[in-house]
Amino acid sequence: MRFDATAYTRADTLTLRQPTPSGGVFDTDIGELIVIAHAPGVFRLRFGPETKPDYGLLVQKGALTAALETLPESGYALSAGEARLELRPNPLRLRLLHKGHEILTSITDEHFRGWTRLPTFGHGSKGWAAAFALVSGESFYGLGEKFGPLDRRDQLVTSQVEDALGVNTELAYKNAPFGWSPRGWGVFVHTPARVTHGVGYGPWSHRSYALTVEDEALDLFLFAGESPAAILDAYTALTGRPGPVPRWSFGVWMSRAYYRTADEALEAAAEIRARRMPCDVLTFDGRAWQDTPTRFHFEFDRSRYADPASVLQRIKAQNLRICCWEYPLVSVHHPQFAELAAKSFLLRDRDGAPLRYEWDTTPGTSPFGKVLTPLPVSGIVDFTNPAAYAWWRDQHKKLFDLGVDVIKSDFGEQVPDNAVAHNGDTGARLHNVYPLLYNACVYEAAKLYGHGTPMVWGRAGWAGSQRYPVQWGGDPQSDWEALAASLRGGLSWGLSGVPYHATDIGGFYGKQPDAELYLRWLAAGVFASHFRFHGIGPREPWHFGAEAERIARSWLELRYRLIPYLEACAAEATRTGMPVMRAMPLAFPGDRQARTYDTQFMCGPDLLVAPIIAPGGRADVWLPDGVWHDFFTGERHIGGRAVSIVCPLDRLPVFGRAGATLPLGPVVQHTGEIDAQRPIVETKVFGNA
Repeated sequence: MRFDATAYTRADTLTLRQPTPSGGVFDTDIGELIVIAHAPGVFRLRFGPETKPDYGLLVQKGALTAALETLPESGYALSAGEARLELRPNPLRLRLLHKGHEILTSITDEHFRGWTRLPTFGHGSKGWAAAFALVSGESFYGLGEKFGPLDRRDQLVTSQVEDALGVNTELAYKNAPFGWSPRGWGVFVHTPARVTHGVGYGPWSHRSYALTVEDEALDLFLFAGESPAAILDAYTALTGRPGPVPRWSFGVWMSRAYYRTADEALEAAAEIRARRMPCDVLTFDGRAWQDTPTRFHFEFDRSRYADPASVLQRIKAQNLRICCWEYPLVSVHHPQFAELAAKSFLLRDRDGAPLRYEWDTTPGTSPFGKVLTPLPVSGIVDFTNPAAYAWWRDQHKKLFDLGVDVIKSDFGEQVPDNAVAHNGDTGARLHNVYPLLYNACVYEAAKLYGHGTPMVWGRAGWAGSQRYPVQWGGDPQSDWEALAASLRGGLSWGLSGVPYHATDIGGFYGKQPDAELYLRWLAAGVFASHFRFHGIGPREPWHFGAEAERIARSWLELRYRLIPYLEACAAEATRTGMPVMRAMPLAFPGDRQARTYDTQFMCGPDLLVAPIIAPGGRADVWLPDGVWHDFFTGERHIGGRAVSIVCPLDRLPVFGRAGATLPLGPVVQHTGEIDAQRPIVETKVFGNA
C-alpha cells in the first residue's frame, strides 16, 4: 500500500489567533489548530471541527492552566508538568520533550526535492495525516489486540474493528488507535473512525511513523512519561479504567460450542463436580439456548427448555454460575422485528428502511463452516437511540431474574458503512465504536439487574472498552501457532491500556486439539487474568484421557490458589490501568533483549511466565537482570541471560522475582468455598537476591 502524499494539503504556516488559559488557538494552511496542555505529561492538538458525535471516548475532561511561550522563528512552546511541546512553522512541526530531553519530533525524512516525504500534518478529501520521526532501533507497541509481533515497527496496522475469524491475520476484534514507544512518548487518535498506522513501514518511510484518519478532524493526544507504565496510567486516566470484577470471575469458565440440550448442560455440570474439577461458570453459547432462525431474543428456546428456570437452578445447585450468550442483532423472523423497526430501534439504510444485515455464505468464505448453523438475515440494534438502548438494557432483567449471572456479549463488528444511525451518524463512523456502546449497555444491565459486582464477557472493543470488563480473544484455530498468536493478542491488548483478557483454551475451530496442545494452552491460561475453556467440540478435561484429566485438575487447583494474587493485580488495574498480563516491553522497557520474547510475560509484578508454544515441551526463556526462583522447585537463577528448559506436561517455566512474596489461597472446587475473612492461607517467598 502506497501513501499518496499529493492527496493532502500540507500545513506550513502557524499564526497565533488567540491564547487560551491552557494553550492557544492557531490558524494554519489546513484550518484551525487548537493546542492545550490537557494534563501533566499530556497535550492535545486538534485540527478540524467538532460537529459529529464523540461517543464519550474521553472520561477526563480537564485542562491545565498553562501559558504559551514564544520561541525564535515564530515558534511557540507549552508546558504540562515535566513535559514540553514546541511548535514551529515552515513546515508546521512539533517537538516533544520530557525533563528537557527530546523524545519525539515530527517527521525528519526529507525527499530529495526538498520537502518531507510525508506531511507533518495534512488534510485532504479522505481525511487527515500526520507523521513523526522514528530513530534507528526504536520500537512501538499497542494499537489493540493484534496477533502478530508485538513490536509494530515495520508494520502497516489498521485500527478497524473486524470479525477476524481467527487470530492469523492483522484483522482484530479489538482495536485502539493508541500506541507508545519505550523512548517515553505515546499517541492516541481520538476518533471512532478508521485509522491507518504506518510504523516504520517501508513503502511509506522506514524511519517514520505516519497515520491517516478518515474523520472530520485530526484530534491527537500526545503523552510524555518516565516509563511505559506512566504512559498507560495517563492514557487510562483519559479514556477510563475498569471497576472491580467479582471474585468468581477469576475462577474457571467451562464452555463449548455448544451444549445442544438441557441434558447435555446438566451432564457437564454434574461431571465437573463428580470429577472434582475446579470451576465457577458454565456457559450457554448461542445455539445452546437460542432458537437460531429467530434470534436474538431474551427467551430460552422452548422446544428444548420447557422450564428453563428449573434447568438453571439445577446447575446453580452445583455451585456454578450461569453465563448466557447474546449478540446485538435481531432476525427478520423475530416476532418483534417489525415493531422494533417501526420504533427506530434498528439501524437504517440510506433510504430510511430498516437495514438488513446479510451474512456472507459464500462457500470457502462463510464464517459458519460445517458445524455452526448459518445465521438469518438480521437487523442491528441502534444503541445511539436512547429508547433502543434502554429497551435492550431492560430486557436483560428477565434473564438475571431467571438466574443468569453474566452475559457473553458476542459480535458487535457488523455495522456496515451504509448504515444510518438515530443520532445521524454514518455506519462508517459508528462501526468501530459500536461495540463500546453495546458492551456499555450490557454492563449497565448487569449493574442494574445482576447479582453483585457487574461484568460482561465481551469480544469486540475500541478505545475505552476497558471500562466494561472483561474481553476474551475470539475464535483461535486449534493449533500451536494460534496458541502463540492468542498470547500475543492478549499481551497486545494489555499494551493498549486494557488490563483483562482471556483466550479460548484449546482453540475454537479446526482439528480437535491433542492432549499436549490442550494442556500447554491450559497451563498458559492459568496465568492470564481470566480463564475459559471453549471451542467447537468437547473442551472439558476428561475428554482428553485420564492422565490429561489429572494434570488439568492440578493446574486448575493452582489457578484457584492464585486468586488472591490475581485480585491484587486487578486492584492495581483499577488504579493505574496496568494489565494483569504484562508483556516484556512493558515490564522491562530498558531490556532490549527481553522485548524480543513476545509470548513471554509477567503475571502481575512478580511472576515471570514462559508458555510452551511448540510440541516437545521446550521453552527458550529470557531471565531479565536480577535473581529468579523456579516457581515449582525453588531453584535459583541469575538473570540477564537466556535459558532453555524442557518441561513435562505438569510443569511450565514460571519464575518468581527474588524477594517477592506471593499470597496463595486454598485448594477449592469453586470460589464459594473461599473464606471471605481468610482468603490467603499461605505466603510463598521467593528467596533473597
